[in-house]
Amino acid sequence: MTLIVQHIPGGIAANLTPFPSLPHPNIEIVVEASRLPSGILRLWFTLRGDTDAIALPKMASGNRTDGLWQHTCFEAFLAGEGQAYREFNLSPSGEWAAYKFTGYRDGMDDAELDPPAINLAGWAGHVSVGADLNLSDPPADDWRLGLSAVIEDKAGAKSYWALAHPPEGPPDFHHPDCFALTLPPPGGA
Repeated sequence: MTLIVQHIPGGIAANLTPFPSLPHPNIEIVVEASRLPSGILRLWFTLRGDTDAIALPKMASGNRTDGLWQHTCFEAFLAGEGQAYREFNLSPSGEWAAYKFTGYRDGMDDAELDPPAINLAGWAGHVSVGADLNLSDPPADDWRLGLSAVIEDKAGAKSYWALAHPPEGPPDFHHPDCFALTLPPPGGA
């Protein structure tokens, strides 16, 4: 499937696609990603369609929490030049996680991140989750992004959504093929 990107002020909007061989709810997911001059990555994930079928985690403390991907969760992967990258997990519950890796699924450690305020909005057939990620040491060059979501339905089945999926094997948001977008520095080409 071809990645369709729309340029918006300061960033991009793109649709996530479900992993091809797994069932998924009848929804569409659009992500807006913006790179702000202060080193902030602004993300908004919007689900449209049969959102009543989606299991949303109950509101929680807003603390750093591991294992968020085991339920409905929105994710961003960020890399500059080289093999190192970061992973950010945002739960509709308000909980979050941030990790850094030295290479593909290698050298995982907690990443420094100011606790993001996760915003949740819902209306007929729509659910939006957004946050500003205030990066303590953002890459100075172009940012390569992988944007993805794990969607759990009310029966407990999970579907995996991303800008791009690896050509073979199971869903893997860490795979280099998933880093399908580039955000240049603010004011860049």
